[in-house]
Amino acid sequence: MVDSPSLSTSHRIDVFWHEGMLNHDTGYGVFDTGEDPGFLDVLDKHPENSDRIKNMVSILKRGPIAPFISWHSGRRALLSELLSFHDPDYVNELVEADKKGGKVMCCGTFLNPGSWDASLLAAGTTLSAMKHVLDRQGKIAYALVRPPGHHAQPTQADGYCFLNNAGLAVQLALNSGCEKVAVVDIDVHYGNGTAEGFYTSNKVLTISLHMDHGSWGPSHPQTGSIDELGEGQGYGYNLNIPLPNGTGNRGYEYAMKTLVVPAVQKFEPDMIVLVAGQDSSAFDPNGRQCLTMDGYRSIGQMMSELANKYSSGSLLIVQEGGYHVTYSAYCLNATLEGILNLSPRSISDPIGCYPEDEAFSVKVIDSIKRYQDENVPFLKV
Repeated sequence: MVDSPSLSTSHRIDVFWHEGMLNHDTGYGVFDTGEDPGFLDVLDKHPENSDRIKNMVSILKRGPIAPFISWHSGRRALLSELLSFHDPDYVNELVEADKKGGKVMCCGTFLNPGSWDASLLAAGTTLSAMKHVLDRQGKIAYALVRPPGHHAQPTQADGYCFLNNAGLAVQLALNSGCEKVAVVDIDVHYGNGTAEGFYTSNKVLTISLHMDHGSWGPSHPQTGSIDELGEGQGYGYNLNIPLPNGTGNRGYEYAMKTLVVPAVQKFEPDMIVLVAGQDSSAFDPNGRQCLTMDGYRSIGQMMSELANKYSSGSLLIVQEGGYHVTYSAYCLNATLEGILNLSPRSISDPIGCYPEDEAFSVKVIDSIKRYQDENVPFLKV
């Protein structure tokens, strides 16, 4: 793949990608169930399908920020690498399921022929992206991967996720000498798997801004509520920000400025990971948060500022959800524009005039702020 040596490391994004990840075939059914009721002529593609990722690849290759992108080939993770985050018995369960032709891991989460190889590629590609940053070959790396990973817990699959790509990358950073890593997850769903993996650690600050959806069953026992703060040494280092439906751009910007930025400033990480899902958008079938491109661009700008201040500009971006086949790519473009601090916007937003009313969201965010100020020890220092 062609590099862009004329670009400075702070003004390019190194994208790690492997087309083998497209071979994860999630099938058809009623939404994500995989079921055919027998009375519908046309079934949905599973929302986590390869089309969404194809458009993310194409917008970065042929879209307006293509000159700022450097492409790198991904790789498969070794089974031994998976054990830094996942339990050996769980990894073996996935290996055996693949040998037997597949398995329904939980609701909507299908390990089909080709899925395990794609999962290994997603994990290995994310590890390569993190190593690229750790080795100071680039400042900003983006792991453009699927299947997604942030719901995968050390011992079980969940929510379309088999291996926790971001969690593996965070552990690599710690094992490579980083003292503290901050993870900011903007996917519309709670990053429960990543939180679970570091729930007792004070070396990893996990922050998740998500729709207030609660638990959705045995595969996702965590609620994402504000009182899930961590345990033991990790108490206070898991910050959940459950946001009301329809929070929108101004609500998210207020949450970032009121809750996320101050927490990262207090934590002072030497590595930052942005877990990026575009399913918080106004078009997404899996979420109701009503972000548009301007909201994603603003989040990207704030994450870039935090990286420049605390991690010498180093930032790993890991792809998660985002299920509207076209608009997710637009929102990705806007996020990366914000991270690169490019202006003016390069693509017009097809729903740029979406109406907003953040008044209720602001009240919720203020109440979360009061709770965290009273209950999170490191924020009081």
